[in-house]
Amino acid sequence: MERNAMRVLVGIDGSAAADVAVGLVSRIEWPPETEVVVVEAFEPSSGLLSAPWAELALIEAEGLEDQIKAEAERNLANVQRQLERPGLTVRTEVLCGRPSTAIVERARTLPADVIVLGSRGHGTIGSMLLGSVSAEVVDHAPAPVLVARGTKFGRVLLAWDGSACAAQAADLLGSWPIFAGRSVNVVSVDDLGNAWWTGFPEPGAAETSSMYRLSSDAARSTHDRLAHQKADELRTGGLDAEAEHRDGDAATQLIAAATAHRSDVILMGTHGRTGLARLVIGSVARNVLHHAPCSVLVVREQKAANTHKTGQSG
Repeated sequence: MERNAMRVLVGIDGSAAADVAVGLVSRIEWPPETEVVVVEAFEPSSGLLSAPWAELALIEAEGLEDQIKAEAERNLANVQRQLERPGLTVRTEVLCGRPSTAIVERARTLPADVIVLGSRGHGTIGSMLLGSVSAEVVDHAPAPVLVARGTKFGRVLLAWDGSACAAQAADLLGSWPIFAGRSVNVVSVDDLGNAWWTGFPEPGAAETSSMYRLSSDAARSTHDRLAHQKADELRTGGLDAEAEHRDGDAATQLIAAATAHRSDVILMGTHGRTGLARLVIGSVARNVLHHAPCSVLVVREQKAANTHKTGQSG
C-alpha cells in the first residue's frame, strides 16, 4: 500500500470529549508528512452591540473576546505539545464564527482528508449523546468525519450493504494507510421489517405469510453473500477480515455487533439528504452516531463536486 500523507483537521473546545478526540489522534499511526491542523472556534459577542449602550458594549465585547481567544490559544498550545512527533506536522488555528460552520469551512479550504471531533461538545441539548456541533459537522462536512468515543484504533467494523455510499466508506480501508494491518468485521444487516403487503388480503394469511417468508429468506441470503464477498475482497487486499450477517433494525444490530466484537471504530457510509422535514444524513447513521459504544467514522456520499484525493494535493 502506498503511504500517502494526509491532512487531518481536529476540532477542540476544551471539553472532556475533545480530549478523547486528541487522544485518539495521538494513537493513530499517521503516514509520514501528515499535516494535523487543530482548531478551536468561538462566536463573536456581536449581540451586545445592539444594546442602547453600544459604545460601552463594544468595549466589553472586545475584552470578552480577547479572553476567549487567549483561552483558546492556551488550549491549542497544550494540544500541539501532545500531538507533535517526528514525521507529523502540527499547526493550530483559532477560528471566529459558529463552531460547526467554521470547522466545515476550514475543512473545505484546507482541504481535509478527515475531520476528527469529540462525541459531545458544548451543545444545548444535554440529553443527546452526540453534541450539536459534531452533528452539524457530520451533516455538512466535505470530508469523512471521525467522531471519537475512545482512544483505540485497532478493530474495525465495516457496515456493508453494497450501496454506493457504503462502497465509498469501504474504499478507505484500501486507500488510507491508517487502516493497514487492521482487523475488519464486515457486517451486513437484513433490515427487511414487516412488508407492507402482508396485510392483504388478511394479516397472517397463509399466502402472504409464505410470500413474506420467501422474501425474508432471499434478503438474508443476499446480505450473507454481500458480507462474505466484501470480506473476501478485503482479505485479497491484505486485511484480516471476517463476515457477519444479522437480522433486525440496522442501527441496533450494528451497535450490537460493535459491542460483541469490542470494535474500536465503526466505518459506515451514509446518503446525503436534503429538505427541511428530514435529517441531512440517514437515520441509520444518525442512530449509530448517537449510541455507538466506540468511535464512528462516517463517510457521507460525495458527488463529483468533491474531487480532492488523499495524497494528490501535495
